[in-house]
Amino acid sequence: MNEDICIGFVGLGLIGGSLARTLHKSHPEYRIIAYDADEKMTQRAFAEHAIQEVVPAVDEHFTACDYIFLCAPVLANIAYLCTLKELKKDGCILTDVGSVKTEMHKAVDALGLNDCFIGGHPMAGSEKTGYDHASDRLFENAYYIITPADSVPLPAIMAYSELVSSLGALPLILTYEEHDYITAAVSHLPHVIAASLVNLIQDLDGDEEYMKHIAAGGFKDITRIASSSPVMWQQICLANNGNISKVLDAFIRSLIQYRVYIDNQDADELMSVFEQSRDYRDSMSSEPSGPIKKAYMVYCDIADEAGQIATIATILATNGISIKNIGIVNNREFEEGVLKVEFYEEDESQRAGKLLEARGYTIYER
Repeated sequence: MNEDICIGFVGLGLIGGSLARTLHKSHPEYRIIAYDADEKMTQRAFAEHAIQEVVPAVDEHFTACDYIFLCAPVLANIAYLCTLKELKKDGCILTDVGSVKTEMHKAVDALGLNDCFIGGHPMAGSEKTGYDHASDRLFENAYYIITPADSVPLPAIMAYSELVSSLGALPLILTYEEHDYITAAVSHLPHVIAASLVNLIQDLDGDEEYMKHIAAGGFKDITRIASSSPVMWQQICLANNGNISKVLDAFIRSLIQYRVYIDNQDADELMSVFEQSRDYRDSMSSEPSGPIKKAYMVYCDIADEAGQIATIATILATNGISIKNIGIVNNREFEEGVLKVEFYEEDESQRAGKLLEARGYTIYER
């Protein structure tokens, strides 16, 4: 790619803002323009030099773009496609970042844009939303699924893949049908399960809220994604309802089977269930390639004495290690370590563990 590349953004939320920041970091020679319905977002991005021009609308400013990233909600993106069809120059690639692809591809087909649309879905994100939480490291080692429309020239697909790779992401080309089925299983279903599990505990809990106070460790880990945007997940469930319903049916059948094993006290089948899940889970990469950013934590044993937490915080601070969160683990049924320290980056977590071990602390990392 050459230095004359112009890239346009429609929407500068968490994903759009992170893409703009990462593109500017990786390709400072590119010209990046952006529109967002909330002009404060684009003005802030401009002040931080993530973009070079704030545009007032999706208008003729986008005619110079070689790539246009649609980073608004799905229905808004579809509406912008109609406008951009008349504005885009020849050779411009339109792309999106949505978690569901079918509706976009159907709209692309209906508008006759099959030769210039490449769907995109970076499998990275956060429980947080908005440009305030955008990061130029969000896509490092994260899968970035690419779903080209059926008439896009191969050189254009390869150039787009190279652009994705330059962000530190891992491009993976799928059909949009494959994408929606796979993400229904590994991304959308877990959010439904997490939300239903949290709501179940709330319904089962008594007035004293003992379940809420005791819940920690494994429960909070597997339900962390329930803190994501309700609006976003409402839209995802509505847009990918067929695939989610299919994998949800399979999940319900498996739960019923597990209940049979428990009711019948079938020791062999229960052992098989837990061994199989352990082995398959352990075979998964530990790289933060999913839609939720991995948490980097160190668990540490400390004495029940005044000043212990302050001592550890001081040790880390004097060595230039930033702490994201720190606190006592009250429920340690499935955890080791009394103190949990969370960090922003993996290298900080690793350095902290080694540093505290060298000071005589017992450390448990995961």
